[in-house]
Amino acid sequence: MGGGGDSRIPSILRENINSALPPECPFWIDVVVRTYSFDPRKAWTQIESWIEELRPDLIAGESLGSLNAIRIKGLPHVLVSPSLNAPLYLGYLAPLALIPGVTWLFDRIYRPKEGDRQKLHFTFNTLRKYPALRKAALANSPLNGSKDSFYAFFGTRDHYRRSGIVSLRTYRKYFGDSYAVYDGTHFMEEEFVLSMLVPKIISTLGLVPVRTSEALHTPGAQEAPL
Repeated sequence: MGGGGDSRIPSILRENINSALPPECPFWIDVVVRTYSFDPRKAWTQIESWIEELRPDLIAGESLGSLNAIRIKGLPHVLVSPSLNAPLYLGYLAPLALIPGVTWLFDRIYRPKEGDRQKLHFTFNTLRKYPALRKAALANSPLNGSKDSFYAFFGTRDHYRRSGIVSLRTYRKYFGDSYAVYDGTHFMEEEFVLSMLVPKIISTLGLVPVRTSEALHTPGAQEAPL
């Protein structure tokens, strides 16, 4: 799973997703979270090596991290608050980073909080690469011919929707109607992780959540990396 600075969703998934599987299910879901560079080019090099190493069965992405998740081809994608237009804003901000003191100011405003996985460093050379990341990610969308599956969750009280950084209209343009809305904020609250995200991940993997009447029976226990 890739995401922004908030670390709640991965920890909630790790602690709860396997208990949502029926007792007779022979699979164990391994939730893997890696911290990658804020520089999109460096990040992609890291992500490619991890995909080769882990060979995951599903990719989850949160917030700005959804762009890198979408870019990965050949796997199902489950997204939370995908910030599809954030790279445009970061690209517009890039020239400002050339002004003395602006990088320091942005770094201070967005300095890591306790529990954050990633340090954000707003230099011109990093910010100017973000529009290309968006282009590469959306090239792997159904609108542009991708056969991958995508499903997203959006919060009704996501403050980034006001600015268009998170946009249902943009998502529908590229990915259609494969999404759901929860009554929460940008960072999906635990109740919705458990009631919506966990069942969706499990069903996308071809398994059956514990509350359904029928479980998937497959001989042999295997891990399904997320």
